[in-house]
Amino acid sequence: MARYAALTHEEFAQICERLDAGEPSRADLKAATKHLAALLVAKAPGASVEVRIPPFAAVQVVEGSRHTRGTPPAVVEMDAATWIALGRGRLGWADATVRASGERSDLSPLLPLDVA
Repeated sequence: MARYAALTHEEFAQICERLDAGEPSRADLKAATKHLAALLVAKAPGASVEVRIPPFAAVQVVEGSRHTRGTPPAVVEMDAATWIALGRGRLGWADATVRASGERSDLSPLLPLDVA
């Protein structure tokens, strides 16, 4: 599982300006996705839930049972736009189109992420 580094506040703010203007590049989506994934890992370390944001990121979070092979006990998957909106607090968990299965797959207590 890859490790991602968070962006600086200024870097993320510039990307958010382009997102809000409706002009994000693929590189912006990738950087924002990985940034928010890094924040989630810092907020909820562990390996019982795998969060997948194809094609840009996949991280394991939340304390609990750990898996090493095959499908993890809980999987959450969504597209980058949904992930970024959830992470920024622009979309609520209940309103998001998310594929989630398994124990602890409800990430609503962890969102939005502190992006300031």
